[in-house]
Amino acid sequence: MFDKFKSMAAMASLMKNQDKLKDAGERIRQRAETIRVTGEAGGGAARAVCSGSMRVVSIELAPALVNGMALDEKTRALAGTLITEAVNHGLAQAQIKLKAALDEEARGLGLEGGLPDLPGLAGV
Repeated sequence: MFDKFKSMAAMASLMKNQDKLKDAGERIRQRAETIRVTGEAGGGAARAVCSGSMRVVSIELAPALVNGMALDEKTRALAGTLITEAVNHGLAQAQIKLKAALDEEARGLGLEGGLPDLPGLAGV
């Protein structure tokens, strides 16, 4: 219970120091851009590289999957499903990394328990 009061006091103190918050926000944005994670589906048949800013950087498809896409509709549908799953997996991994970066920055600002769990924060 007292930890929550400490966190609230630290947040109130930070609100008084807008420059410190602005600097922290910029550090988080820069770090999010450097985070890279790979999501995959179909045993690696489809891979999506995502950034910590929740953007898809690249999509990679196994040659066998690409070759099969030219042959029939079922393989094209499977490829679409695998790409979707790989992107979602990659974005979930990016959210986890971004949350860790946010918590680290919060601890650096004196919020020992990290950031409180706010709905929608970093998508997690």
